[in-house]
Amino acid sequence: MTDNITEQATAAASGAAATEQFRSKQRAEATDVDTKRVDSLVRELLAAAHDIIRRHKVTYAEYDALKSWLIQVGEDGEWPLFLDVWVEHVVEEVANENREGSKGTIEGPYYVPDSPRLPAEATLPMREGEEGTPLLFQGQVTSVDGTALSGATVEIWHAESDGFYSQFAPGLPEWNLRGTVIADDQGNFKIHTIEPAPYQIPTDGSCGKLIAAAGWHAWRPAHLHLKVSAPGHQLITTQLYFKGGEHVADDIASAVKPELILDPSPVPGSNGREVTYDFVLDKA
Repeated sequence: MTDNITEQATAAASGAAATEQFRSKQRAEATDVDTKRVDSLVRELLAAAHDIIRRHKVTYAEYDALKSWLIQVGEDGEWPLFLDVWVEHVVEEVANENREGSKGTIEGPYYVPDSPRLPAEATLPMREGEEGTPLLFQGQVTSVDGTALSGATVEIWHAESDGFYSQFAPGLPEWNLRGTVIADDQGNFKIHTIEPAPYQIPTDGSCGKLIAAAGWHAWRPAHLHLKVSAPGHQLITTQLYFKGGEHVADDIASAVKPELILDPSPVPGSNGREVTYDFVLDKA
């Protein structure tokens, strides 16, 4: 089963799926364009590129290599991957700089809306005998004033023990390790799942070529993805990592924050672990 996924999970397939998912999101969230804002941002972006060329005396050979690589990024469908790994963390930082509640971080390219709705205590959809350490992830959702948020929505998704996401790798059930948990009347939730593994972003496509050319590593630390929301409050998008985990200190996506690191405890009488993490939402 694992070998089959590993053999067929290519950067091209993953990139195409991520690109299509992003296009669907954009169609649903189409907005008017402020031409003055576009003019300002694009002019500054181009000016920054021009400055780099002048300062580093970029050659035509280097320019042509860049042009070829940019074309390949598009053909591989890896623009969502490239932007989410190397750019999104700064956009998130600016967007949420005034929040008083829980810390957020990047969404990443593998979110899929409308995952199965589950009760306040639930086990995520998974394969029979799903590999990995069992994890009980629990907590409470409150407002910044301490009010429990009844019926808050906790969307969660994460990779399996080999680092693959359902709907972005073959051989996985459609909603494997994805769910939308509805908290109880006190904002409490209990989610039974398995601990994800660290994984490399796809390296057989254009992003992999950049990583190899720059001498970087391609690893992300193990993490849970979450979107937490409640009526009258701002949605928070975040990722939670594991204390002592590989690449927590050198995440290729620069998305780890100290407030987002979990420290699970062993569950007596089992091989599983548990952790409590509460979410505090800002009012809309």
